[in-house]
Amino acid sequence: MKKELDEFLNFLRYEKNASAHTIAAYRRDLLQLADYLQEKGCRLRGVDNVVLRSFLVRLHERRQKKSTIARKLAAVRSFFQYGLKRNWLEDNPARLLSSPKQDRPVPSFLSEREAAALLDVPRTDSVSGLRDRAFLELLYASGIRVSELTGLNLEDLSLSERLVRVRGKGKKERLVPFGRMAEESLRAYLKRRSELGPGPAAEKAVFVSRLGTRLTPRSVERAVDKYIRGTAVRRKISPHSLRHSFASHLLSRGADLRAIQELLGHESLATTQKYTHLNLGQLLETYRKSHPRS
Repeated sequence: MKKELDEFLNFLRYEKNASAHTIAAYRRDLLQLADYLQEKGCRLRGVDNVVLRSFLVRLHERRQKKSTIARKLAAVRSFFQYGLKRNWLEDNPARLLSSPKQDRPVPSFLSEREAAALLDVPRTDSVSGLRDRAFLELLYASGIRVSELTGLNLEDLSLSERLVRVRGKGKKERLVPFGRMAEESLRAYLKRRSELGPGPAAEKAVFVSRLGTRLTPRSVERAVDKYIRGTAVRRKISPHSLRHSFASHLLSRGADLRAIQELLGHESLATTQKYTHLNLGQLLETYRKSHPRS
């Protein structure tokens, strides 16, 4: 199955333009399936839906999350569908399998007051503090993903127009606006950015470390952990929570759901609808303002 797997991953990389993260995840998932088939003495052409169901049972027995199992099944479906087109198979046995029903937890997000408090924590008397405030402001102001943030290059920023060009999932590009506060924080940081160490990313990356390397998502996550401890918030907050906060606050102030979908770079409106978790107070306020007989 190795030859077929390599060909499929190249198809994802060069024809589907899938992200490196997606390709790495699919490779892990399909290698796990390959190990299972080898253990059962089953060749690729001999795979049927019974074999795949037993593979899913194995995942359940190992207490894999429903979201993880769904992703693995998506990888298997795509691989077998590609194999069908390439005549490796006579049928796609994965098409008969249904994904596990997903839990839909309410995303973690900050209130407007909590978000403002977090953004005020980084000190602005050092270049690293200016950098951290700038990326926190940009995350909250634009709703971009942390991987999109760390992938930004200087040429992607238009401070005069307050726009940032983002390469999202599937390497799809979109333009996202940001506000005055983020612009001011970015200008203050970029004036002193050269004080950070020279390195391979120093010439083009927006956010760089003291060593001059491109800031990593893990570094941003550690910074958020550190700064959230400087606020009154005592629940788990991640960089992605700022993306949730961005969407929630826009929605609560009357933004159109489809506009938020475009800003977040979601392909499906259903993905954006998880942000419709307005609290009862907001719903009552909207009702009183909107209903003619309230």
